[in-house]
Amino acid sequence: MKTDEISRLLVLINLAEFLPPPYGGLENMVCQPVWNSFLLRYSQSKDNVITIVLSTIYTSGWVGIGFSRDGMMINSSFMAGWVTPAGHGKIKQYYVEGFTPSKIIPDKGELSLTSVPPLIYRQGATVYLAFQLKYPTPLKTQPMLLAFSTKYPQHHHLTAHEDKTTIKFDFSSGSPFAVTATPNNYNSSKTHGVLGFILGLAGVVLGIQLNNKLQPDIPGHQGIGILILVLSTLQVLAFFVRPDIDSKYRKYWNYYHSWVGRTALFFGALNIVLGMHYAGAGQGWKISYEFILASTMLACIILEMLLRLKKLDEPTLPSNYAMNTI
Repeated sequence: MKTDEISRLLVLINLAEFLPPPYGGLENMVCQPVWNSFLLRYSQSKDNVITIVLSTIYTSGWVGIGFSRDGMMINSSFMAGWVTPAGHGKIKQYYVEGFTPSKIIPDKGELSLTSVPPLIYRQGATVYLAFQLKYPTPLKTQPMLLAFSTKYPQHHHLTAHEDKTTIKFDFSSGSPFAVTATPNNYNSSKTHGVLGFILGLAGVVLGIQLNNKLQPDIPGHQGIGILILVLSTLQVLAFFVRPDIDSKYRKYWNYYHSWVGRTALFFGALNIVLGMHYAGAGQGWKISYEFILASTMLACIILEMLLRLKKLDEPTLPSNYAMNTI
């Protein structure tokens, strides 16, 4: 049976037949397929209490739903539950401090759970994860993480997920929409790094040949050339140790990569000026280079401004996502 057919059948199930209140009798319940066989039911009251029931096909292991400010795993809080082989249901809140099991902390998180106990219940081949949250204002668009594993947690420490996804869910309209995945630019990034390194290396090799032929006394020009080669090599090597996009260290790597690249470009432009000066280049060469350099700098400034404006225009979570530590 296809996933969409399973989801349609799950929609028709009456939760009141096996789930206790308030989960079994949701008023104005919204029911929406969100991912694979995952089905999200929820009801948001006038006093901003949200009752959530997440269901999916289940055989073993754990099922989880997380809430995140930015759609990333790090610093997210989520509810995970499982039914043991003996039939006992377990459900806990977790806080993600890292990617290793020891960094996914049980009984900790920022979800503002109400006094209604969360529960997990297995009905046939379907498992139901239910909990209730309280917010100061109506919840609107919310990045959420959905994940599962067929392996059971060990001493309440979750095993690695086998699959996960990130969505944004509009609780005001009941509409989910997938978070636009970051394009896989691995090949483009690799080409960019290799090409820059080859061009820098070619310049150094050509410089060594000229030095052997002319024997000039220009230590400044030579030293800057070697510095540029070192910076280019560091840039290429840094690519192989780039942290995952979800890693808390990724922003530091981005700072390093950006500023080492800018430094290399600055000294490269400076070294060209020194080279033209020592070579006695004509006025035409100098004017042409000044035009190219000015055009490049102007393009960089415009692109940097457009990038910052784009970041400012990116949607952010409403202020009502202020979470309280349990």
